[in-house]
Amino acid sequence: MGELRSLQGWLRSDPDVRRSAAVDVRGSAPRPGEMGTTLDMLQLVTENGWSSASFVLALVAWRRTRPQPSRVEIRRGNSVIVLTEGSEEEIQRVIRALDADRDEDEGQ
Repeated sequence: MGELRSLQGWLRSDPDVRRSAAVDVRGSAPRPGEMGTTLDMLQLVTENGWSSASFVLALVAWRRTRPQPSRVEIRRGNSVIVLTEGSEEEIQRVIRALDADRDEDEGQ
Protein backbone atom coordinates (compact mmCIF):
# COMPACT_ATOMS: atom_id res chain seq x y z
CA MET A 1 0.00 0.00 0.00
CA GLY A 2 2.99 2.31 0.59
CA GLU A 3 3.95 2.26 -3.09
CA LEU A 4 0.39 3.12 -4.10
CA ARG A 5 0.30 6.02 -1.64
CA SER A 6 3.60 7.23 -3.08
CA LEU A 7 2.22 7.03 -6.63
CA GLN A 8 -1.00 8.73 -5.54
CA GLY A 9 0.98 11.64 -4.11
CA TRP A 10 3.16 11.84 -7.22
CA LEU A 11 0.17 11.95 -9.57
CA ARG A 12 -1.67 14.47 -7.41
CA SER A 13 1.36 16.75 -7.58
CA ASP A 14 1.44 16.64 -11.40
CA PRO A 15 -0.57 19.64 -12.69
CA ASP A 16 -1.59 17.93 -15.95
CA VAL A 17 -2.91 14.83 -14.19
CA ARG A 18 -4.45 16.78 -11.30
CA ARG A 19 -6.33 19.02 -13.74
CA SER A 20 -8.29 16.18 -15.35
CA ALA A 21 -8.30 13.21 -12.97
CA ALA A 22 -9.26 12.28 -9.43
CA VAL A 23 -6.74 9.88 -7.88
CA ASP A 24 -7.77 7.53 -5.06
CA VAL A 25 -6.23 4.47 -3.42
CA ARG A 26 -8.61 1.55 -2.88
CA GLY A 27 -8.15 -1.36 -0.53
CA SER A 28 -9.18 -2.48 2.88
CA ALA A 29 -7.30 -2.75 6.13
CA PRO A 30 -6.18 -6.27 6.95
CA ARG A 31 -8.22 -8.22 9.47
CA PRO A 32 -6.55 -9.39 12.65
CA GLY A 33 -4.07 -12.15 11.78
CA GLU A 34 -3.84 -11.16 8.08
CA MET A 35 -0.68 -9.76 6.54
CA GLY A 36 -2.41 -7.46 4.05
CA THR A 37 -5.32 -6.90 1.76
CA THR A 38 -6.27 -9.14 -1.11
CA LEU A 39 -6.20 -6.26 -3.59
CA ASP A 40 -4.81 -2.76 -3.40
CA MET A 41 -5.24 -0.46 -6.36
CA LEU A 42 -5.00 3.12 -7.42
CA GLN A 43 -8.12 4.39 -9.17
CA LEU A 44 -8.20 7.33 -11.57
CA VAL A 45 -11.47 8.90 -12.58
CA THR A 46 -10.86 11.10 -15.58
CA GLU A 47 -12.66 13.98 -17.25
CA ASN A 48 -12.92 15.06 -20.88
CA GLY A 49 -9.58 16.88 -20.77
CA TRP A 50 -7.79 13.63 -19.92
CA SER A 51 -4.36 13.18 -21.44
CA SER A 52 -3.11 9.61 -21.42
CA ALA A 53 0.34 10.89 -22.43
CA SER A 54 0.56 13.11 -19.33
CA PHE A 55 -0.52 10.22 -17.11
CA VAL A 56 1.93 7.72 -18.61
CA LEU A 57 4.84 10.17 -18.48
CA ALA A 58 4.05 10.96 -14.82
CA LEU A 59 3.85 7.22 -14.09
CA VAL A 60 7.19 6.55 -15.77
CA ALA A 61 8.81 9.47 -13.92
CA TRP A 62 7.53 8.09 -10.60
CA ARG A 63 8.80 4.58 -11.41
CA ARG A 64 12.27 6.02 -12.06
CA THR A 65 12.36 7.39 -8.50
CA ARG A 66 11.77 3.96 -6.98
CA PRO A 67 14.75 1.88 -5.77
CA GLN A 68 13.37 -1.15 -7.63
CA PRO A 69 10.83 -0.11 -10.26
CA SER A 70 8.04 -2.64 -10.28
CA ARG A 71 5.72 -3.91 -12.96
CA VAL A 72 2.61 -1.74 -13.22
CA GLU A 73 -0.73 -2.95 -14.57
CA ILE A 74 -3.08 -0.37 -15.98
CA ARG A 75 -6.66 -1.61 -16.24
CA ARG A 76 -9.21 0.26 -18.27
CA GLY A 77 -12.49 -1.50 -18.87
CA ASN A 78 -11.62 -5.00 -20.03
CA SER A 79 -8.12 -4.02 -21.14
CA VAL A 80 -4.95 -4.64 -19.16
CA ILE A 81 -1.83 -2.74 -20.21
CA VAL A 82 1.47 -3.65 -18.55
CA LEU A 83 4.38 -1.26 -18.00
CA THR A 84 7.59 -3.06 -17.11
CA GLU A 85 10.67 -1.22 -18.34
CA GLY A 86 9.65 2.33 -19.19
CA SER A 87 11.43 2.37 -22.55
CA GLU A 88 10.36 4.90 -25.18
CA GLU A 89 8.74 2.12 -27.23
CA GLU A 90 6.82 0.84 -24.23
CA ILE A 91 5.67 4.35 -23.28
CA GLN A 92 4.33 4.92 -26.80
CA ARG A 93 2.61 1.50 -26.78
CA VAL A 94 0.86 2.26 -23.47
CA ILE A 95 -0.25 5.72 -24.65
CA ARG A 96 -1.62 4.28 -27.92
CA ALA A 97 -3.47 1.54 -26.02
CA LEU A 98 -5.05 4.00 -23.58
CA ASP A 99 -6.03 6.36 -26.40
CA ALA A 100 -7.53 3.48 -28.41
CA ASP A 101 -9.56 2.35 -25.40
CA ARG A 102 -10.79 5.91 -24.85
CA ASP A 103 -11.75 6.29 -28.53
CA GLU A 104 -13.57 2.95 -28.34
CA ASP A 105 -15.48 4.05 -25.22
CA GLU A 106 -16.48 7.37 -26.84
CA GLY A 107 -17.72 5.58 -29.97
CA GLN A 108 -20.23 3.50 -28.03
